[in-house]
Amino acid sequence: MGTLYYADGTRVAVTISDRELAHLKFVMVNKLRRDESFTFSWDIPEAEGGGRSSVWVSKEIPLQFVFEDAAPQQMNREWLEELSQLASTLSGLTITPKPEPATA
Repeated sequence: MGTLYYADGTRVAVTISDRELAHLKFVMVNKLRRDESFTFSWDIPEAEGGGRSSVWVSKEIPLQFVFEDAAPQQMNREWLEELSQLASTLSGLTITPKPEPATA
């Protein structure tokens, strides 16, 4: 499991799989490189009280991506496109299930 740290006054830790984190990092870094701010939302595990949380992501707020596995993750182009589109909506970026491969 990897961890995304968001530091805006207090440090927020979001624990997610390395695969999901790699895809989020790709999308977040690309948006921030273009000076685009957005919201990021995630589900809070029941063990931590449940619910949902959201943060405003902008280039002024530090992010840290910590991966449990040192090996790079295989990237899924369809998933990256889906996450990128979500990040550009009013609802913002959320972790969605990896899309199933298209069948011929």
